[in-house]
Amino acid sequence: MARLNLLEETRYEKLPVSVYGNQHEASVAVANRIADLIRSKQAKGEKAVLGLATGVTPIGVYAELVRLHKEAGLSFKNVITFNLDEYYPMKPTAAQSYVTFMYENLFSHIDIDKANVHIPDGTLDKDAVAGYCLAYEKQIEELGGLDLQILGIGRTGHIGFNEPGSAPNSGTRMVTLDDLTRSDASRDFGGKANVPTKAITMGIGTIFKAREIILMAWSKKKAPIIKKAVEGEISGDVPATYLQLSEHVEFVLDEAAASELTRFDTPWLVKDCIWDNQLKKKAVIWLANEINKPVLKLTEEDYNNHGMAQLAVEQGPVYNINIDIFNQIQHTITGWPGGKPDADDSQRPERALPAKKRSIIFSPHPDDDVISMGGTFIRLVDQGHDVHVAYQTSGNTAVWDDDVLRYMEFAIDFTNSIGEDTAHLQKSYEDMRAFFPTKQPNQIDTQEIRNVKGFIRKTEAISGARYAGLQDDHIHFMALPFYETGKIKKNSVGEEDIQLTIELLQKVKPQQIFAAGDFADPNGTHLVCFKIILAALDRLKGKEAWVEDCWLWMYRGAWHEFETYEIEMAVPLSPQEVIRKRNAIFKHQSQKDRPVFPGDDAREFWVRAEDRTRDTAQRYDRLGLAEYEAMEAFKRYMF
Repeated sequence: MARLNLLEETRYEKLPVSVYGNQHEASVAVANRIADLIRSKQAKGEKAVLGLATGVTPIGVYAELVRLHKEAGLSFKNVITFNLDEYYPMKPTAAQSYVTFMYENLFSHIDIDKANVHIPDGTLDKDAVAGYCLAYEKQIEELGGLDLQILGIGRTGHIGFNEPGSAPNSGTRMVTLDDLTRSDASRDFGGKANVPTKAITMGIGTIFKAREIILMAWSKKKAPIIKKAVEGEISGDVPATYLQLSEHVEFVLDEAAASELTRFDTPWLVKDCIWDNQLKKKAVIWLANEINKPVLKLTEEDYNNHGMAQLAVEQGPVYNINIDIFNQIQHTITGWPGGKPDADDSQRPERALPAKKRSIIFSPHPDDDVISMGGTFIRLVDQGHDVHVAYQTSGNTAVWDDDVLRYMEFAIDFTNSIGEDTAHLQKSYEDMRAFFPTKQPNQIDTQEIRNVKGFIRKTEAISGARYAGLQDDHIHFMALPFYETGKIKKNSVGEEDIQLTIELLQKVKPQQIFAAGDFADPNGTHLVCFKIILAALDRLKGKEAWVEDCWLWMYRGAWHEFETYEIEMAVPLSPQEVIRKRNAIFKHQSQKDRPVFPGDDAREFWVRAEDRTRDTAQRYDRLGLAEYEAMEAFKRYMF
């Protein structure tokens, strides 16, 4: 019976899928399968032929394989590897090369014979590439083919660098990279313009010949393409769908990457559910959107025709369900994000008391506060709360080099205008002008340049916070050490990061904390900063009384918004408040027009923010709630 139930739950899935609680658990499981294969081959005196991938996804697998080698004696002497791909052109010594990646993450830490390592050569003359690719295929065939191929998946659905349009029988070859693929790689190269337009990749046909294929994916960002690859029709537009034709493939996912599969996203369509309030709210909102009806107009027939008959029977009549969900959504709306004084707060998202709250807005980058919750920020100040803002990082990697020269020129002219000596400034300026033309992609700036970039963002943040109504002593610059590396890739969180956060919390003793909960942030900084706050609160909990009365609200930034059923506080903005928020964002001039790291969204941040908050208001309107110009959304985090 259990097997039948599983088949029913997964009936939309066209290939085997294993889901783990998090990417670490999944990575360890995949690494153990690779280790078992290596040991099995060793016992037979045979070579294990592995197809390996690069990128963020397999890093945890390689880390576990290194651990098994060092702590459990796993030997790689009988292992032969073939990597999926390499950028073209690309020097093997370049920081962005997959040769560098593989040696940093795996090969330099294990006992593999370097003669058994094969990675496509990005230094070849163009005329030599075709012959090289044929020889690459022949090497694999002469070894009897790949025993195991591990894969990641790009947001275009590419596997290896087999972009949309790739043929299912394609072999190793040179390809042109999709624009989205190059955008996703832009951070590693210090800008999209520096990303190669071509690559050498194993073909889909080559991958298919492997005796076992494991495709891995982590994070919410991969969920949409995973749904297409697993549940969609086979199409050249999504090359990963060709894997549905293989009898030897398995997708290994964490819960976030699997979240849009039918059995997790809309489970009522495939099985009987335990209808807790959150699932009921999600289902009713989904139904209203699916058939384009306000919540209060949903009928029993609507429930029955869309997989929700069980809910109607167990908790109906459906009109009562509709009223309950409508009221829950309505009660998230408040014009008083700090709580409404002298009001019944039993149906409000925030407490009425204390009437004037101490609030901290934690902003990972210097503009996240106004981009993500600028309207609420301004309203909290207008309503008399004791608001502080804490900028967790300097954001100094996200400033254009030419802005540095512009500010240096201003500093020289101003210093000269007041009769001061400009010799030192002039020397620094000349050094910067000499450095920039020779600067390599992602090369670390000099300390002076990093300082200027940090000062630029600091003055912009001060201007934005002052516009929101804060006094200077309520504006805090934390400069958390994990970020201040000068590199795109940051250090791990350290004790000092947590201690600095603890000290600020102890100073303010907030009743409210607002923190960035937008973990789809492509820079990764939001998640790191959120974990630092949680670590600080965890140490203070039980030791300081104020922590017990402190509520933590998550906001999301310019990347993604909370789903409607997740929202616990929605702060409506009038047209005038939207303009005030826009003006606060405009104070961040270095991020205006063309931010250094825009992700895959070409819109300016103020446009993204307004579109996002307008969409949230429209979603509420379509469900039958009041129509507002815009809404900022929050979800409470229980710590």
